[in-house]
Amino acid sequence: MEIKIINKSGHALPHYETLASAGMDLRANLEAPIVLKPLGRAIVPTGIFMELPVGYEAQVRPRSGLAAKKGVTVLNAPGTIDADYRGEVGVILVNLSNEDFTVENGERVAQMVIAKHERSEWVEVKTLSDTDRGAGGFGSTGVK
Repeated sequence: MEIKIINKSGHALPHYETLASAGMDLRANLEAPIVLKPLGRAIVPTGIFMELPVGYEAQVRPRSGLAAKKGVTVLNAPGTIDADYRGEVGVILVNLSNEDFTVENGERVAQMVIAKHERSEWVEVKTLSDTDRGAGGFGSTGVK
């Protein structure tokens, strides 16, 4: 699938690092570093603008290494970029660690997955079909 993209970042376009990668890294496009204090958050610009086909979305997700090693993650994970959005892709980062974290220009801050989605129509009914689980919710199937 081809996706139209405008790259105002000066960095390489998002790309798949390996043949089996689902996500492409997004890089910070900054004039000056951003310091995220503990529990601080910021929208990090990427310099990327795109035109997704109708029926697709881009999901902005955390990078596992950044989350595991630094405690920095995407706050609204996954963030959704709709097919009709034409603004700059931004990444909402949050610092869940106890130390300041500095986001540098060109740093890989998130990953983006292009995903097909379906639209649905609601059909109001009086009852739903029975299942073994029924209305059992959080933790109802046990822990082991």
